[in-house]
Amino acid sequence: MPRSVNAVASRARRKKVMKQAKGYFGRRKNVWTVAKNAVEKAMLYAYRDRKNKKRNFRALWITRINAGARMHGMSYSQFMGKVKANGIELNRKVLADLAMNHPEAFKAVVDKVK
Repeated sequence: MPRSVNAVASRARRKKVMKQAKGYFGRRKNVWTVAKNAVEKAMLYAYRDRKNKKRNFRALWITRINAGARMHGMSYSQFMGKVKANGIELNRKVLADLAMNHPEAFKAVVDKVK
């Protein structure tokens, strides 16, 4: 009996990876083994950097809140401690936006927690 291989599935799998490698430079876009490695590495970077993006944005928000709080004579940690103690349910993203784009609203929050 002849050897049976599922060429349809194999080709589909290779085609999917080659489609993901579209736009890469040199042999990374058209040689199967190189493209497979490049796409696998790209997926690892994408997974890692989805986590890092959250980290980076949180750091940015903290920096902006700190700058806004210091303009009103408080440190970031003092400000956030008082925000939590007063039961103000604004997250860092919103507080950073207020500090950056709506300083009068941020001042109102600072005055409320002082």
